[in-house]
Amino acid sequence: MADAAETIKPTVETVTKAVKAQGEQFKAQSEKVQAAGTQALKEGLEKSTAAFGELSAQSKQNLEALTASATAAQKGAEALSAQALSYGKTSWETGVAAAQTIAKARSVQELIELQTSYTKSAMETYMAEMTKMTETLTASVKDSFQPINARVTASVEKFQAAR
Repeated sequence: MADAAETIKPTVETVTKAVKAQGEQFKAQSEKVQAAGTQALKEGLEKSTAAFGELSAQSKQNLEALTASATAAQKGAEALSAQALSYGKTSWETGVAAAQTIAKARSVQELIELQTSYTKSAMETYMAEMTKMTETLTASVKDSFQPINARVTASVEKFQAAR
């Protein structure tokens, strides 16, 4: 039996060395896979964090653009309101003055001339005021959409650059 044990002993030692070598090789490969997985996870988290940061910045800029747009629209509405109020007041005062002048007319001919003159003046003033209000409205709309247009342009450029 001692002979059998002596014969098997080199085989067992050879198998033990082979198993040990394979175990170390497996351990080294496992460590490589683990390191690669850790690196990939780290890079993925860094990319996700950067993307969320960029998304947050984009959202902030979009909100700022909407706020600027609303502010511009409000200023435009205030300007139109002030113009309308001013025109209404001036128109009322002019109408009262015209009525007083017309009331003092000495003849039908003078009455018709005063009425015609007032009507012509009132129409010219009205048309000028409507033109002015239209220009104010157009400028207000343009100013209101400018911040939003700028954000859309920036977003489109960013998407095109990412392609």
